[in-house]
Amino acid sequence: MRARLLPLLIVLMAGVLLALGFPLAASQAAAQQQKVVVDRIDDTTRFAAVAQFVTARDEDSTVSPDDDERLHTLRTELARYEQLYGIKVGVFYRDRTAMAAAPENWRMPEEGELFDSYESALLGRRAHNPRQVWPWQHRMLAIASPIVRDGDVVAVVVTDSPTGALRARILHGWMLLAAGEMAAMAIAVLLAVRLTAWVLLPVEVLDRAAHDIATGRMAARVEASGGPPELRRLARSFNEMADNVEQVLEQQRAFVADASHQLRNPLSALLLRIELLGLELPEGHTEAESVKEEGRRLAQVLDDLLGLAVAESSGPHLSVVDVTDLARVRTRAWQPVADREGVTVEFTAPAEPVTGWADAVALSSALDAVLDNAIKFTPAAGRVAVRVEAEGERVAVAVADSGPGLTDEELARIGDRFWRGAHHQNVRGSGLGLSIARTLLGQGGGAVRFAHREPTGLDVRLTVPREAPVGAG
Repeated sequence: MRARLLPLLIVLMAGVLLALGFPLAASQAAAQQQKVVVDRIDDTTRFAAVAQFVTARDEDSTVSPDDDERLHTLRTELARYEQLYGIKVGVFYRDRTAMAAAPENWRMPEEGELFDSYESALLGRRAHNPRQVWPWQHRMLAIASPIVRDGDVVAVVVTDSPTGALRARILHGWMLLAAGEMAAMAIAVLLAVRLTAWVLLPVEVLDRAAHDIATGRMAARVEASGGPPELRRLARSFNEMADNVEQVLEQQRAFVADASHQLRNPLSALLLRIELLGLELPEGHTEAESVKEEGRRLAQVLDDLLGLAVAESSGPHLSVVDVTDLARVRTRAWQPVADREGVTVEFTAPAEPVTGWADAVALSSALDAVLDNAIKFTPAAGRVAVRVEAEGERVAVAVADSGPGLTDEELARIGDRFWRGAHHQNVRGSGLGLSIARTLLGQGGGAVRFAHREPTGLDVRLTVPREAPVGAG
């Protein structure tokens, strides 16, 4: 959900910033250009005031002698202006002939933006809103002001300004605006991350609680804190579900434990009566022995059921365990059984002690169940190899036998309660040993893995973490 919500918030914030940034950039460029336009209008107005008194021409289209001094002053002003600012400026009659211009050879073009401004001024309109100049456009800025005499436009003052400085100022303003947008975007991303974390915090708490329950920590619950009403209602429903599940599991464990315990006494009495009955039977009757064997098998099943119920209900007591020493001790304990079955047991471990974080009793019981199965299903003259290995952040005790092994289908089901392979139905056992081993290890963060062994046999690996699991006391 975070991968969907966070990009959505970032995209929305970026869209808002861009939607504000583009109009602001355009407004900034227009403001910069308007300053230049106002300045040019002031200049053309001043030149128009000077040129207004030298616009009279005699019949041969020359300036009258009385205007010579004023015309000289106008031309001097225009030349100094062009030299100082680099802006072309001129005063043109209605027939586009120049009264005065700087540079002197400058003439009014017959088309273009300058000509349009000139034509507009002839109609009495002063150019105050020329087309916007953008930083990527290399063009001039034309401003024209009419010279009015006796109510008629007799000439026009025009300026043709280079826009390099204007475009540079616009670009500089845009760069500052872009830097501000980037800073705002960075702040927006940080806020989006915090907002996403705040919004998803109840979901993460719920996810952690669900994971804890899935891994066997049934006491995990979600605190009914703040948040949206829907999530608070979901938290309450989750807690109710967890309470019901824990209650059902506890009832199931209690039933198994009570049933196993209550059945042991009647079963023991029944086996005793069968034993006494067997003494009264004549020799040659083997049915009594068969009944006693089935009774002992049923007693073993009840003991394993009781052990499984205790394993599921009792919490782990985790501590640092010398896995090498524990595996060596348990291997030696099973050596007499292996000798009786004619099976060779080999133990290998690193020279340095390998420690892990586990419940020593649970790990011992799990290893006993695995060794029992390995020796049980290994034929005479076969071998069982026990190895202690360090696997990164975990410690493994591998038990590999040379028995018949299992098919892929059987390998997927091994460890299920009461499950026994099709070819092992007549072998002693209840089918609960590996289930008990998996339950004992799982409570402390360990695991049991099963794999084929070449050419035949089964490889069982008991793994525990090298460091303390999160939440371990």
